[in-house]
Amino acid sequence: MRRILLRSGKSPYDVLSVEEALHRDVIATNAGNLIFSDAAHKILETPGTEVVSNGIGTDVTAAARINEEYDAFVVPLANAFRPSFESRLKRLTRLIGKLRIPVVVLGVGAQTGLGYDPARLKPMEQTVREFCAAVLDRSASIGVRGEFTEQYLRDMGFRDVEVIGCPSMFLYGSDLDVRKKVPELTADARIAVNGSHSAVQKQGLDRIITRTHARYPNLCFVGQNISDARQLHWRDLTDPNARVTAMPTHPDHPMYREGKVRVYVDPVTWIDDLRSFDFSFGSRIHGNIAALLAGTPATVLCGDSRTLELCRYFEIPHLRLDQAAKDPQAADPARLYEQADLSGLVRGHAERFDRFVRFLDGNGLRNTFTHGDGGAAFDQRMRALSFPPGVRPWNDTDLASLSSRFGWLHSQVTELTQDNARLRRELAKSQKAKAQKATAGAAPATSVYRRARRVVGRPLRRALQSGRQ
Repeated sequence: MRRILLRSGKSPYDVLSVEEALHRDVIATNAGNLIFSDAAHKILETPGTEVVSNGIGTDVTAAARINEEYDAFVVPLANAFRPSFESRLKRLTRLIGKLRIPVVVLGVGAQTGLGYDPARLKPMEQTVREFCAAVLDRSASIGVRGEFTEQYLRDMGFRDVEVIGCPSMFLYGSDLDVRKKVPELTADARIAVNGSHSAVQKQGLDRIITRTHARYPNLCFVGQNISDARQLHWRDLTDPNARVTAMPTHPDHPMYREGKVRVYVDPVTWIDDLRSFDFSFGSRIHGNIAALLAGTPATVLCGDSRTLELCRYFEIPHLRLDQAAKDPQAADPARLYEQADLSGLVRGHAERFDRFVRFLDGNGLRNTFTHGDGGAAFDQRMRALSFPPGVRPWNDTDLASLSSRFGWLHSQVTELTQDNARLRRELAKSQKAKAQKATAGAAPATSVYRRARRVVGRPLRRALQSGRQ
């Protein structure tokens, strides 16, 4: 059995409660990550091949075990070439440097402004060089998201670079059926909107959402950040993102109070829910890719190079966010829907999929659409599982809503109590054996109490406060 280690927050088959998913942050801060990692898992799962999630962490000390247990390490990435990701990129490079197995990167991107100026990436150029060199020592080529990232790496001297887009778009292989369901959008149309905190706070998306909310009563905002989900489920405002009150996931926002907000911790429920919508738009690339995979037309409001290059490659309808923010009519959903040309997206999909398959073949990776059942077994297994629905705003105080939350909190208290008892026994044993180091075990016991306060304290206070309302 060939075994592939996949960099991902969790296996697509892992069914977790909302509480556990948020506690573990299996979405790695952004739910969009699971869309492309789940797609990669499905694509690479063939007869005789097992795909295993690494849980997104980068444990350099695990290199020997990885070499022993796996035949390849596959790394789907998004905008990894950005300053805020540099430390994680360095750790990933250190791990790759210790691996003797093939390492294949799927769809990495560089992030800068809409003008494609790489100047902001100059300080991390050496980090990017070391990462690409380590990968290319273990693979035939690097797969990048689009034109900007390709040129960025070629300007550094790397030639084995291939534009493959993002694996999320190939969840169904060469098939992509997206069509307009209604001739035009009316006031009662079901519309999904998405966006990041920076787009809302700094790029004018807040004004677009406000206008759309006033005109379309069936509008729903789909958030993606872990802080969005925690605000919806726990009313937890401890994250710095909570300062952005114009974000619909904030409890003070009217869309939150009206229950018109969702966050998904599983792509399958995300995509399924979007099938019933007429249109999707916003600045989140994977929020709109989820809609396209559901067959729902979408337009991306591009605010940076990472979204722009991907839209250009896949011919996804798009508009620059800075232009949309200046013209109140430009980003009206009815107008975006009317102007959305889906022909290039659909017509060119099979050719782009063939290019993706050639990249996999060139790097020694088999795929389910060429060497398997086209993902039929994967889809059947997913249908047999019961995933939690999208996270909704916590506006109700009914017994079921409270009991699910308090039940999870109780389980955490029990687990922490058991951990603490175990650590105390270990400490007592250590003290008895080495009296001169009587205080050596104090730190672990203290850390358990701190963990208890962090994990249980804030959500419990939020829960109690909401229960009194």
